[in-house]
Amino acid sequence: MATTAEIRAGLDDYRQRCNDNARLRKMLRSWTRVVHFTATDTDAAFTVLIDKGEIVDVQERAQGAPDLVISATSEDLADMFWGDLNPAQKYLTGEIAVKGSAEDVMRVDAMASLIWID
Repeated sequence: MATTAEIRAGLDDYRQRCNDNARLRKMLRSWTRVVHFTATDTDAAFTVLIDKGEIVDVQERAQGAPDLVISATSEDLADMFWGDLNPAQKYLTGEIAVKGSAEDVMRVDAMASLIWID
């Protein structure tokens, strides 16, 4: 089980990698969303604010009305943010749940895959 601090550290690193990836930023340049990440085995939750493809803020707790909700165990969230697991595989097995429009799900998948490919 990952702590809230461990998830946050991974999320901060993920934020930096996403924001530093020019290809990803160009692809998501018109995408503005509120995303909630929630741990299913702890009370850890985060709100990620994306504005025109840039992660502009990360807040602890689920705040505001989300466009997209991603739920997984605390360990899977931390591993996903650090790039230690393939979120697509966990999504297909139901271990990571994503609630939102199909377009938003595809964009989140692109965020995860592009930052670890480059």
